[in-house]
Amino acid sequence: MALKVKADVAGTVWKITAQAGATLAAEDEIMILESMKMEIPVSAPVAGRLVRLLVAEGEVITEGQDLAEIDAT
Repeated sequence: MALKVKADVAGTVWKITAQAGATLAAEDEIMILESMKMEIPVSAPVAGRLVRLLVAEGEVITEGQDLAEIDAT
């Protein structure tokens, strides 16, 4: 079962730094959000494989929105 990574803040997906299928260690960066002119990194909460991204660069997101899915190892 995949673990969903959620947004801590509302903002915009500024840059995606990991692609679906990537093997991630806990705390590896997945993407960077931009909110109130601040860059906020989104990191993997656990080690695993990035199953899929649920957002795209430039997309406006809300707090609590699902951003990605990770299969924990």
